[in-house]
Amino acid sequence: MKEFRSLIFIALAAIGAIVLSSCGTTTSHVLPAYEPPLARSDFQTVRTTAYTHTESDHLQFTNHNALGGELQAAGPPIHRADNSRVPSGFEGDYRIASYTPAPQPFSMNDEEPRTRPAVSKATPASMTTTRTVKIVRGKRVVVRAKPQPPKIGSAAADWSRWPVGTTFRLLSTGQIYRVDDYGWALAGRNTIDLYMATPAEMNAWGARQEPIQILRWGERDEALRFLAPHQDYKHIRRMVLELQGNEEAAARLQ
Repeated sequence: MKEFRSLIFIALAAIGAIVLSSCGTTTSHVLPAYEPPLARSDFQTVRTTAYTHTESDHLQFTNHNALGGELQAAGPPIHRADNSRVPSGFEGDYRIASYTPAPQPFSMNDEEPRTRPAVSKATPASMTTTRTVKIVRGKRVVVRAKPQPPKIGSAAADWSRWPVGTTFRLLSTGQIYRVDDYGWALAGRNTIDLYMATPAEMNAWGARQEPIQILRWGERDEALRFLAPHQDYKHIRRMVLELQGNEEAAARLQ
């Protein structure tokens, strides 16, 4: 019986060592090479990669992010977003998005309903309302659709560079993501990892330089409060050091 208990203890210890080493608590797992942070700006060009919850290094966390919530895939691409300043009255609300109406079929029949381009109108809640104007028998008929906020996807990043809650838009697709996760390979790196629902979508994205627009910056103090109790893990310790303004120590940490 004692031998059986000893075998169980050894097995559990081995499993624990594997899990902890993946989190960076052993000296054999070296942190990625440190990169100086990008300049803080509402418009940045960032190295992006993609991940999904079925990858081997994420299986233990299932489909949950660092905050304990479920990982979310972004909505479908909208269009190439305009590289412009946030409109006045936006106030950092991530829910505003622009939509391009689809081309309308040409017709010589005046009796056939025709649809004019959609007009986006921001409500007090900064939602996007689509108003469609149709011409039926020479009369204008206005049809208003219910406000539809864009679906926000999950993203993982170094929280000392993009604090938890940072919300941004990919300018190439118009999709919106929010930082709610982090990872070992992202600590001290200028990389944002975008969550994808399937391995096929992850592989299709690959790795690419992507211009982004920050819609809302997360709070550094909030990120520090969340990370500070978990500094036994080296990647978290590196983020904490940088949040505390000690970039040299963060760079030296291996």
